[in-house]
Amino acid sequence: MDLLLVRHARPVRIDDAGGPADPELTDLGHRQAKAMADWLAEEHFDKLYVSPMVRARQTAAPLEQTLGLPAEVVEGVQEYDAADHHYIPMEDLKADKQRWRDFIVEQQQEDMSAFADLVVSSIEDLIGRNRGQRIAVICHGGVVNVWAAKVLGLAPSMFFEPHYTSISRFVAASSGERSIQSLNEVAHLRGLG
Repeated sequence: MDLLLVRHARPVRIDDAGGPADPELTDLGHRQAKAMADWLAEEHFDKLYVSPMVRARQTAAPLEQTLGLPAEVVEGVQEYDAADHHYIPMEDLKADKQRWRDFIVEQQQEDMSAFADLVVSSIEDLIGRNRGQRIAVICHGGVVNVWAAKVLGLAPSMFFEPHYTSISRFVAASSGERSIQSLNEVAHLRGLG
């Protein structure tokens, strides 16, 4: 079966939500989501799935409309930081050199195993439920990293930065083999800035 993982579009920054931060998309994010939906409009999908987080659901909305296919919410593909009270886009983190260094150190020290186990089991469940079909999952950068690391035989880590609305394509054979067709496709974003 064919599996596409699509990272959500660009969300707004939330410095302190007073509870779990669950940001909406920026105006640019909405344009990115529409561009992704237009790019995938000619492709066939049997099912769409989406993280329960607002940024993923808003990213999925144009694709649902374009394909006439509602997305099913899957709890196990939400981001590892879903309970954090802040959301700082990578661009903002990188602009603050000290905060970026702190983030890198945190990532290197963080035990991703529980998150990775949940992501892998959730995606394997989707594969098992959709044998011989083609599905897209609108999710998060951490989810894409964990699944790509699993397929490559790496330890769970944040080893690359998926771009907003990037498309990563995988194949899952019924024999249990998993392979990567592409990572981080962004051609649909040309001209968006």
